[in-house]
Amino acid sequence: MSHELVCAVDLGSNSFRLMIGRIVGDQIYELDNLKEPVRLAAGLNADKLLDGPAQLRAIEALRRFNERLRDFPVDAVRAVATNTLRVAKNTNEFLIAAEEALGFPIEVIAGREEARLIYVGVAHTLPNPVLQQLVVDIGGGSTEFIIGRNFESLQLESLYMGCVSFSLKYFPGGVITRAAMKEAELAARQQLELISQAYRATGWELAVGSSGSAKAICDALELNGLSPVPGITREGLEKLRHIMLKAGHVDRLDLEGVKADRLPVFAGGVAIMLAVFAEFGLEHMVFSEGALRLGVLYDLLGRYHRHDLRDATVSNFVQRYQVDEAQARRVAETAQQLLMSLYENVEPEHFNLENECRFLGWAALLHEIGLSVAHASYHKHTAYIVSNADMPGFSRMDQARLARLALAHRGKLERVITTTPSVAGWELILCLRLSVILNRARNDRTTPLLRIGKDRRGYVAVVSHNWLQEFPLTAAALKEEEQQWQRLGRSFRLQVERGTVPAQAV
Repeated sequence: MSHELVCAVDLGSNSFRLMIGRIVGDQIYELDNLKEPVRLAAGLNADKLLDGPAQLRAIEALRRFNERLRDFPVDAVRAVATNTLRVAKNTNEFLIAAEEALGFPIEVIAGREEARLIYVGVAHTLPNPVLQQLVVDIGGGSTEFIIGRNFESLQLESLYMGCVSFSLKYFPGGVITRAAMKEAELAARQQLELISQAYRATGWELAVGSSGSAKAICDALELNGLSPVPGITREGLEKLRHIMLKAGHVDRLDLEGVKADRLPVFAGGVAIMLAVFAEFGLEHMVFSEGALRLGVLYDLLGRYHRHDLRDATVSNFVQRYQVDEAQARRVAETAQQLLMSLYENVEPEHFNLENECRFLGWAALLHEIGLSVAHASYHKHTAYIVSNADMPGFSRMDQARLARLALAHRGKLERVITTTPSVAGWELILCLRLSVILNRARNDRTTPLLRIGKDRRGYVAVVSHNWLQEFPLTAAALKEEEQQWQRLGRSFRLQVERGTVPAQAV
C-alpha cells in the first residue's frame, strides 16, 4: 500500500468517530481516535426526515474531522454511514453538505455490510479468533449480530433497534419505570425471535460485545462491583436494572464509568442487552475494542493488497446466477479498453481512472444476471437484483451505481436520467453500451476496431470505413446508438475514417 496512514470515519446513529491507523505489514496500529456525540438518530422525525438541528450537529462534527484529515489523500480515507442515514428520506440532500464538510466521499452501507465490517474489526482484536464467536454490537439505531470464526463471518444480521431509538421511545425525557423497561425488553425480544433459532443452531463458543453501549455497560458492571467476573454477566445486568429502576431517571444514576454523554441513551442500550441475554440464553459476554471503524480500516487495507472482497462478491454472483462468464469477461475487457481510450491523452479531473475501470468491469460481469429471471427486460431484472441484494464490500451507493449501469446497458437511455447525473457515470454507460453492441455475436472473433474520444459537441466513436462494410449489423446498431444519445440531449456520433483505425484502438 502506498500510504503509511489510513483513516476510517464512522457516521453512527449515536456518535461520529474517526480513527487513524498506521500500517505495519498486514497490521494496523491505532494512532488517533476522535469521537463526537452527534445523536443523529434523535433527529429522525416521524416522517423519517432528518431534522435541521441534527444535520447541523453532524456538519459541525464533520468540519472538525476535516481539520485532522486535510493532508490525507482521498484513497487513504473511507467514511461510512449506518442506520439513520439508511432510513432517512432526505439522506441524499444531507450527504451533499456532509461530504463538503468532511472533504471526502461518504458511503451509506447496508445493515449486513455493517455487520460484516464490525466482525472484521472485532476478529482483529481477539486473542483467539479460532473460536466460533457471537458478536453483538448495539448501535444508536440498529443492532448487528454476527457469528464468525477466524476472520470469516458465518451469520450476519442487522435489526432495527438501537440505544438512541429505544431510549427515545421507551424512556422519553430520561424517565425509567418498571413498565417501560419491561416493554422495551419485550420489544427487543420480539425482534430477536426472528434470528435466535438460526443463530442457536449455528452455535458459538464465545459471546462478544462491541461498541459504545457494550463498553458503557461493561464499565458500569466492573467499576461498580456489580459483576462477579470481568465483562458482562446476566447477574450483573439484573443488578444494573434494579439500580436503574430505583433511580427512576438517568440524571439520578450514580454509576462510575458511565460518561455524561452516554447517560441519555444508556437505558435503551441496557434494555436491548437484557433482551439479548434472555433470548440467546447467555450468562457471560466479553468486551472487544474492535468495532466498525477498525473493520473499515482492515477492509481498506485489503483492497490495497488486492484482497478486495468486492471481487469475490461479483465472482459469487456470476456463479450463483449462472452467467455466461466468457461473454461477461469479453464485455468487461472491451468496455475497460474503451474507457482507457477515452482518456488516452487526457488525465481525468474528477475520478481515479483505475478505480472507474474496476467498477466498469464489475458492472460488465454482472450485466446479464437478470437473464436468470427472464430474457424479456433482463436488464431491469439485473438492476433490481443489484439494488436489493446483500453484496458484501459494496456500499448502497455502489449498488445504486451498478444498478444504473445495468439498467442503461441496453434499450432506451431516457429511463436512466437522474437529477444529478455525473459525467463519469455517463461515460461508463457509453463504454458498457458500446461494448455490448460490439460483442453481440458472443464469440471470440476479432472485435470490430473502435476507439472513442471527446470533441466540443460530445463523444465521438472513431471507426474505419472498411469494417463498416464488413460488419453491417454492428454498424446499424451504432447508428441507432447515435439516435439514442440525441434523444437524451447528449451528443454521440460516429466519425468514419478511410483505411483502418490505428493499432491502439479497441
